[in-house]
Amino acid sequence: MPDGLDRDEQATGGRVGGQHAGAGDLLHLVRSGRATTRGALQQATGLSRATVGQRLDRLFRAGWLREGAGGAPDRAGSPLGGRPAVRLEFDDAHAVVLAADLETRHARTALLGLTGEIVAEHAGPLAIEEGPDAVLGELGVRFAELLGKADRAPESVCGIGLAVPGPVDSETGRVVQPPIMPGWDGYDIRGRLRRAFAERTGGPAGIPVLVDNDANLMAYGEQRAAYPQCSAFALVKVSTGIGAGVVVDGAVYRGIDGGAGDIGHIRVPEGAEALCKCGSYGCLAAVASGRAVARRLTDAGVPAASGADVRRLLEAGNPDATGFAREAGRHVGEVLATVVTLLNPGVLMIAGDLAGTPFLTGVRELLYQRALPRSTAHLEVVTSRLGERAALIGAGTLVVEHLYAPRRAEERLAALGV
Repeated sequence: MPDGLDRDEQATGGRVGGQHAGAGDLLHLVRSGRATTRGALQQATGLSRATVGQRLDRLFRAGWLREGAGGAPDRAGSPLGGRPAVRLEFDDAHAVVLAADLETRHARTALLGLTGEIVAEHAGPLAIEEGPDAVLGELGVRFAELLGKADRAPESVCGIGLAVPGPVDSETGRVVQPPIMPGWDGYDIRGRLRRAFAERTGGPAGIPVLVDNDANLMAYGEQRAAYPQCSAFALVKVSTGIGAGVVVDGAVYRGIDGGAGDIGHIRVPEGAEALCKCGSYGCLAAVASGRAVARRLTDAGVPAASGADVRRLLEAGNPDATGFAREAGRHVGEVLATVVTLLNPGVLMIAGDLAGTPFLTGVRELLYQRALPRSTAHLEVVTSRLGERAALIGAGTLVVEHLYAPRRAEERLAALGV
């Protein structure tokens, strides 16, 4: 089964309604809340009662739907009128999802339910510079530990989501020229992670694996959890590096080959002499990322090596860290003035290690000074709601939306023989 995301399917949930609606379409209507009784499904699709029953029977046999408590009278579906309707619900207990969020020197892994709740999780050191073979192999070990901790069988896992700190071609799941991921360019991440999962857990070898940029998945998780009605949502992650994720009409906007949102490599005048990890001079990340602030702190006699170190110093109230973080926020705010003018988002979220008051103050100073008032009139500038779990929840949500989208659901039902 291919793992590449269908852009139209992610944005719209696939085809819905009509005389040709299949079981996958009915599932989408139930999961979205648009039709949760047999009568409502008949109205939404125009299918006969018998045909709706046949489609639903496939979903019941697969364990994907269950009957809940009765709701309001289902006049459309009952020839007698007024009979209490049986509410149809997505059965979120039939499977789980594994997710991992890779940072430069640290990784978080989690086992999630199909509605995004975290069942078990682990966080610990893992250096991305060790290379894909070693890192993905270690993720297999951690996945096995999570399944054991939660007492879940490997066969209950329906998919794996992975967040990485680099641009990703969503069709192939491979990172493309990642500045801070040496040895990962073009690597078959999906294939290696599948093998690691199967070898360490004894689970199925062909499990679906989705890979995306960490800022994209953070944006997706945050938007779905706290701002589902926001049609244009932007998140900027400022940690060791700088990246952005954009969600438009409920779908992640990735650009042509996964390069959208890479604002850390926009050139800024203040960085003309600063060498970036990408090999160029003048990138925003070279003057305003956690790594850049850590370097300035070290030069000032306050040892720091990463965005995480800067965060700890900010939490401790270090005055140098506070001043440098605010200055970094001003640099980022100047770039975001252009981003906001271009996208006109309803929510701009600042996340990552530097997403505290000093940095946010700096962002707001330059953003509102440089952006057109029309662009910021209805803009909310906020900080993360999900914190360090945002990318994990986003990865898990992306896997579920992918696997239970109408077309993919039909393929999976056929493979199950129901």
